[in-house]
Amino acid sequence: MTQPGSTPNRPRRGAGCLQSLLVLAVILGLGYGASKIFGDESSKSKRSSSSSSSASDGKGGSWEIGDCGGPDPENKPDGYRAFDCDEAGATFKALKIEDASFLPNAIQCPAGTDLIIQVSRVFGSGDDKKSGGIPTNTVCGRNLTGDHPGDAGAGGGQLVEGDCISATAKEIACASAGANDFKVLGLVKEKTECPAATTEPMQLMMAMGRPYDVICGGKV
Repeated sequence: MTQPGSTPNRPRRGAGCLQSLLVLAVILGLGYGASKIFGDESSKSKRSSSSSSSASDGKGGSWEIGDCGGPDPENKPDGYRAFDCDEAGATFKALKIEDASFLPNAIQCPAGTDLIIQVSRVFGSGDDKKSGGIPTNTVCGRNLTGDHPGDAGAGGGQLVEGDCISATAKEIACASAGANDFKVLGLVKEKTECPAATTEPMQLMMAMGRPYDVICGGKV
C-alpha cells in the first residue's frame, strides 16, 4: 500500500488509541471478452486497471449510507479518504454498504453506483501502513457531480440490466450501440432463466463469487 498522509481527527467521529487507517481499493468494473464462452477480465476502476488507495479519517473502518469521500491529496494518484459531504474535497456519497470480500466479482452494488471502494482497517504508522489491512466493508459510491457512468446504459460501472454490450460482451454506452450490439435484459445463472425477448444468451467463463454466469442479450 502507498504511504497515506496524516489527517486530524474530526470532532464528529472519534478515533481509537491506535491511529486507524482506511485502505480503500477501487474495484469497480467488470469486462468480458472472447466469443461464445466469454472470459472474465480483471476488476477495473471506471474501466481502467485496478488500483488501491489509503487514507486516514477517524472512522475506525466503519462506513454508513450517506457518508461521503473523495481523492486524498496526500496519497495521489489512487488515494481516497472520507470527507463531510459539504467539504470541498467530497466527490462521492455512499449508496450502500456491503460486507468486505476478497473476491471482487462477489460485490454487486445497486444500479447507479459509479465506483466501488473496498475498505480495510490498518493499525500502525510508517511502513506498517503499506502492508495492507483487514477488510471491513465495501462502499458502493455515487458521484456528487452530474457524471454518472454507473447509470444503466451509460457505459461504465458494473454491468446491470439496461446496459448495452458489444458482441464480445464488452460494456458500451447505449447511445453508441449499433446493429451488432445488444441490451442486457438479464443477468442469470442459466440460459433457461433469460427472458423471452433474449436473442443472444452469452455464457460466461466461471468466476468465483459472481452471482450470474449468463448475460441475456436482446435487441438494443
